[in-house]
Amino acid sequence: MTELSTQVRIEPATAADVPDLIELLNILFSIEQDFRPDAEKQRRGLELLLKTPETACIMVAKAGARAVGMASAQLVISTASGAPSAWIEDVVLHPACRAQGHGRALLQAVARWAAAHGAVRIQLLADADNAPALAFYRHLEWEPTRLFGWRKFL
Repeated sequence: MTELSTQVRIEPATAADVPDLIELLNILFSIEQDFRPDAEKQRRGLELLLKTPETACIMVAKAGARAVGMASAQLVISTASGAPSAWIEDVVLHPACRAQGHGRALLQAVARWAAAHGAVRIQLLADADNAPALAFYRHLEWEPTRLFGWRKFL
């Protein structure tokens, strides 16, 4: 993997990438305390995102035919902005491909997609205990908010 990690390109995900994306989500959800890996749920979620390209996208970092990183974005309407904004989720890279600019490139790609779809703001949540992720977002000049994430399952 390490020798491939410098030969990475960023492109929209396709259905053929889903198995690799499930593996990446397994890495991510093994870190995050709020989620647990569940391959079938991840498959369903990825397929739903791929079926709605007008409101959602998944960008992948590809090394050869293999997806080694991903970031997803979904549009929501912001009453604060009076325009769409995009929620970015599932930002993850295979460990061998980190610290090489691929995460930045993935975030730039989903930001370009969001702007092209009318979004005026991008936002994301990060696990409070994931110090490397928090440092990464600070390094890229993301600003923390004073809001807390809350959830309730239906």
